[in-house]
Amino acid sequence: MESLILGAMTACWLGILTSISPCPLATNIAAISYIGKGVSKPRLVLLSGFIYVAGRMLTYIALGTLIVASIFSIPEISRMLQKNMNIFLGPILILAGLVLLKVIKFGLSGLSISEKMQNRVAGYGVWGSGLLGIIFALSFCPTSAALFFGSLIPLSIKHNSSLILPSLYGIGTGLPVIIFAFLFALGAKYVSNVFNKLTQIELWARWITGIIFILVGVYYSLVYIFHISL
Repeated sequence: MESLILGAMTACWLGILTSISPCPLATNIAAISYIGKGVSKPRLVLLSGFIYVAGRMLTYIALGTLIVASIFSIPEISRMLQKNMNIFLGPILILAGLVLLKVIKFGLSGLSISEKMQNRVAGYGVWGSGLLGIIFALSFCPTSAALFFGSLIPLSIKHNSSLILPSLYGIGTGLPVIIFAFLFALGAKYVSNVFNKLTQIELWARWITGIIFILVGVYYSLVYIFHISL
C-alpha cells in the first residue's frame, strides 16, 4: 500500500513537472492566451482554460491507459515485465534522469500550429481550447517524453496500474495550467511574473528529479542486476 501511495504521488509530481517544463509551459500559455484574447468576459477566459486542461488531461489519461493496458493484454509480455520490471527499471530511470539533466539530448521539438489552424480553432470559441489541449498533449519534447514514456509508463507497469497512475499524471499536468487560467482571467500582467518564477522553479525541480532518478536507477541496477545488497 505504501509503495502504491508513493507511486501515486510520483505520478502526480511527474505531471506537474511536465506541465512546467519550458516547451509544454510555453504552449500552455500560448494556447490559453490565444483562445482568451477572443473572449470578452473573464469567466469565459477561465472556462476556456478549464476546457483546455480537460482536453490535455484526458489525452494523457487515454494514451497512458492505452499503452499500459495493451502491454498487459499480451500474457507473455505481462508475465515477463511483472517478473523482471525491477531489472528494467534501473537503466530506464538512469536514462530518463540523464535526459532531464540534458546530459543526453535528442532531436524532438514540441508541436506548433499554423496561423490558419489557429484561426480555425479560434472559430470554435471556448470549445476550441479543448482541441488545442488534445493537440499539444500529443506533441512531446525531450523533457516531456522522458517524463511520460521513460518514467510514468514504467511506473504504471511496475504497479500494474493502467488507469489510476495515468489519471493522476493527467491531473498533475493540469494543475499549473489552471493557475494560469485564473491569472488570465484577472489580467495578463500577472502572467509574466509567475512565468519567470515557474521557469526558475522548473530548473531546480528538473535537476533534483533527474538526480533522484539516477540515484534510484543506480540502486535498482546494483540490487536487481548485479545482486549487490545495500
